[in-house]
Amino acid sequence: MEQLNQVPFEVANMLDAGATDSQVLNDLAALMLAVDLVVTVDTATAHLAGALGARTWLMLSTMFDWRWLLNRSDTPWYPTMRLFRQRSRGDWAEVIASISEALQLL
Repeated sequence: MEQLNQVPFEVANMLDAGATDSQVLNDLAALMLAVDLVVTVDTATAHLAGALGARTWLMLSTMFDWRWLLNRSDTPWYPTMRLFRQRSRGDWAEVIASISEALQLL
């Protein structure tokens, strides 16, 4: 949190503004490039982080878009992204546990 307070833009504004605001996207992109890891369940955020080449971990539900393919923990679209998938619908506990383990190894 200490590092987050040092960024040269207002992080709280990103939470309140619409995603169509280009300044919000610019600020979000700057934040993504300033952190060691982006962890998200939102695919729009994941696409932006992946396009920037930021290390990204995406949590996917059992009902995911075709772009994330099947039975993979990586994606050919974004080499810096790792996918964490639900095995059963609504079971986020297993996904969070997997991310927790991976964070400890990181």
